[in-house]
Amino acid sequence: MRVLFINPPWINRKDSVWHNIASIMPPLGLAWMAAVLERDGHEVCIVDAHAERLTLDNLQAHLGELGNFDLVGITATTALITNAIEIAKMTKTQFPQAMVILGGVHPTVLPDETLAEPAVDVVVRGEGEQTICQIAAKEPLEKIGGISFKVGQVVHHNPDQVLIKDLDSLPMPAYHLLPMNKYHPAVGAAKRRPAVSILATRGCPGRCTFCYRIFGKRLRVRSGRKVAKEAKFLQDNYGIKEICFYDDTFTANKKEVYAFCEALDEFKMDLTWSCFSRTDTVNEELLRRIKEAGCHQIMYGIESANAEILRNIGKRVDLKKAEYAVRISQEAGLDVRAAFMIGNPGETEQTMEDMLAFAIKLNPELIILNIATPFPGTEMFKWADEKGYIVTKNWAEYDFANSIMELPTISREKLQKFYRKAYIRFFLRPSYIINRIGKLRSLADIANAFRALRAVIGI
Repeated sequence: MRVLFINPPWINRKDSVWHNIASIMPPLGLAWMAAVLERDGHEVCIVDAHAERLTLDNLQAHLGELGNFDLVGITATTALITNAIEIAKMTKTQFPQAMVILGGVHPTVLPDETLAEPAVDVVVRGEGEQTICQIAAKEPLEKIGGISFKVGQVVHHNPDQVLIKDLDSLPMPAYHLLPMNKYHPAVGAAKRRPAVSILATRGCPGRCTFCYRIFGKRLRVRSGRKVAKEAKFLQDNYGIKEICFYDDTFTANKKEVYAFCEALDEFKMDLTWSCFSRTDTVNEELLRRIKEAGCHQIMYGIESANAEILRNIGKRVDLKKAEYAVRISQEAGLDVRAAFMIGNPGETEQTMEDMLAFAIKLNPELIILNIATPFPGTEMFKWADEKGYIVTKNWAEYDFANSIMELPTISREKLQKFYRKAYIRFFLRPSYIINRIGKLRSLADIANAFRALRAVIGI
């Protein structure tokens, strides 16, 4: 079969910090599905409209140059579902004989809503590699796990697909189908370019109410050596100098983290990298080791400085341990990026001020501040919907920078005002500026620091 995958163009509002700092990273889900399809003998094309900066109009003209396809797969988060639906209509017109498939988080949690669009034939729920191979092999839809589909006007939901136990059994993502020269990390996340993302894990054992675990509740881990080989491939073939790990908790399986570091040493790679972690999954030895292996930055999701709010959102963060983790990370020579979230259940003006005071006390090199967003499929969405707190279901507004809930404890206007001012209050402190200047070691450091500062105070 000829298969086309499309990553829709993203839209970031100008009053969102993400408008200035957002990364453009490879759509690894599409690239992995492309790899398993190519392994099965199919011909695959990926159009990354976001990386190519294609508008919907540009995309339509581009599709007309690609020939015909038997399958068209489109990925969508909640914020992108509107664009994804427009692309589904476009492709159904362009390739009327093709089966149009939507996947990703939003179609997974709202398959009936997605299939209400006549141009959408099938929804792939959750992990897609096994499912897309069965569809391409023309197996009967009713026998394929993990899909929802229409027969006439009736929607059928098959049982979930079995998750892949051995992630090492997957081939390397089909990087050769992607515009590898168009990707870049979020401002402040990388010290060298070109840089791309890699995923070393799937699944998350956390119980945060604001997150939908599309890859399951159990953590599955790729071998550290195989991840290092992928990094080496990217460096050898695309000149990649830095890797950004976007796994929720890269350090959860310490054995494979150490194996990754050892393989980097063995391959004698000149590679820098960053990762996301939890404050309860690190220790001094691990932090020193990843620093030796090229890690320069680690991000911790702390979210709030209020114990009751942390309980409300299911975030198991001990604030004392968070302080300790930030301190030992910096002592190991790592920059710390701390993520916080305002507008959670129980938020008040005082708890927001307490959060900012705690962030200043921690004194990480960077902070990321988001507005709590109740995405469909999450416990937070269910809670807020039942309480009548959700003010809009215009999914394009669900971008971490727009207040979606009208809480009884804080107004949306006060949330938005604090969101705009908190970055300035954190980054323009004289002590912060002096400390950062003291850490600058090269022209690249100066350029990165300037870009980060300009981005976050320009919202």
